[in-house]
Parts: sequence; structure tokens; C-alpha cells
Amino acid sequence: MNLESLASELRGFVGITRKKQIGSLLQFFPVQSERIIASFGEDAAVIDDGEEVMLLAADGIWSKLMDVDPEWSGYCSVLVNVHDIAAMGGWPVAMVDVLSVNDQEIAERVLRGMRKAIEKFHVPIIGGHLHPDTPYSALDVSILGKAKKSGVILSSTARAGEVVIAAADLDGRPHAKFSINFDSTSFKDSKTLLTQLGCMQELGERGLVRAGKDISNPGLLGTLGMLLETSRVGAVVDVDKIAVPTGLDLASWLKMYPGMGFVVTAKPEDSQEVLEIFERRSLTARVIGRVTEERKLIISQGEEECVLFDLEKECVTGIH
Repeated sequence: MNLESLASELRGFVGITRKKQIGSLLQFFPVQSERIIASFGEDAAVIDDGEEVMLLAADGIWSKLMDVDPEWSGYCSVLVNVHDIAAMGGWPVAMVDVLSVNDQEIAERVLRGMRKAIEKFHVPIIGGHLHPDTPYSALDVSILGKAKKSGVILSSTARAGEVVIAAADLDGRPHAKFSINFDSTSFKDSKTLLTQLGCMQELGERGLVRAGKDISNPGLLGTLGMLLETSRVGAVVDVDKIAVPTGLDLASWLKMYPGMGFVVTAKPEDSQEVLEIFERRSLTARVIGRVTEERKLIISQGEEECVLFDLEKECVTGIH
């Protein structure tokens, strides 16, 4: 696949296109509290709490996923929320959920998945709400986390001249019923998973990364696009430097939620130490590009280049 074809495929990928409407909602939610350090555009809102901060996030499970595998949906509802807190350099505290379902079998499958993830990641559900009579099945989870104020990692602080580093656990497989989910966590023990999640807290507290996000449904480059948009910068990414799991092609990998993955920016002189921390925690990490002043996400291969997102003219989320 040439770069133009790859860029066209990614721009039309539903994991990316379904993010475009977020920005238009912001006009209805003015932020008026002096305690709010960061909000829209981050993986979690950051709330001042003295020497620490509270991190607050929420995720709703995609209806397509709920339709094909309720148990995996329940598992992912915990997985994605825990990653939102980890991406900010924090540690999760507790969650609440809203479950809407009128089919007892579906409800039990969802709850089995949630329990499995709760046991793996050691983050409890402590309350929530049940709709037992809806004509649809839906699951939404909100999470509270904490972080040291000096160690918070934001999405909005990338600057030109930094390098882009992608890290992911490549030891996994595409989900049997939902091919754009890469399962690298469900078969691993808690100690391994918590060690991997702790990489961002270490990086944040040591001041080694400038900006970061967990790689979510838009895939690696879609997630990077959101980070760049929020930071009002661009980047050039060499696609040949992206690590891909054995048996997968690049295009498929770039449309996957990797289960355990992060994309960060760092000063060039800190990049080797960042790579070593990721690798020590069993994540495959590579420097894949550099941050630029020009607000475009450009993908390159050899001498060839192609604009994936022109962030001066288009949006990924519409959040700046």
C-alpha cells in the first residue's frame, strides 16, 4: 500500500471519523472553576487538590462492540478508563458505572467482563446506576484517579523539536469478534499489567515526557492527531519506524485499539531514557517521528511524504 492509499484509508476509518463532532459540543459546557487545571482534549480532566490532582474521566462502550461481545465490552469498559488515568501519569482510585440493559443474559455477560478487569487492574466499582428496562444495551463508566501535580502528563503541551515515541505491547492478537481491537491484556496476570500501566507515572514524575495520550479507538496515528490538534502543532512520522505485531500489516495495525499502548513526545536528549523505561516494562517502543511547527500530520516513507491531517484546515476532534 502506498502512502496516499494508507492516508485515505485512515482518514475514512470510523474510529477516527466518529471523533469529529466532539468540538461542537464544547460551547454548551463552559468551564468556570479555578480548580480546573485542564479539561477538554485531555484523557482525563485535571482538578487541583493541593500537592496532588484529582483525575476524572468517563468512557462509553461503542454499541457495535456491545452487539458482538457483551463480555468483552464489560472488560473494555474498565480497561479504557484505567488507561485514561495512566496516560495522565496517574493511578486509578475507583469507578462508577451506568448499565442499561433489559436482557438478563446480556447483563450477566457484561458484568462477568467487568469483574474480570476489576480483578486484573485492582480498581473497584463503588456505585453507579442501573436502567433495567431500556430497549437497548449500553454501558458507560466513569473513573476517579490521582496524580502528583508535578507529574501530570497533558495532551496539550507538545512543542516543535520534540520527538514522537510510540509504545505498545505487541504480544497479543486481534479480538476474534471485533478485529479492530487488539487483545494484549486479558490473558496476562495483574502484576504484568500494573507494571506496564505504571510506565507513564514514572515518566511523568521524572519529567521525561512533554505530552502524551493512551492509544485509543482512532489507532496510533489518529490518537497522535488528537494530541497534535490539542497542542496546536504538527508532526512528521516515518511509517517504517512503527513497530507492528507479527502477522499484521501496517494498515490494519494503525486502525486497532492496541489494548496497552501510549504515544508521547519528549526532548530528543531524553528519548533513549524514555525508550528504556517502556522496554523495561515490557512495551515495544520506537521513536517514530518529530514534532513540527507546521500544523500538519505528515506520514513519510523513504523520500515519499503525504499529509494525513492538515490541522489548519480540518479537525480530528475540533478541540484546541
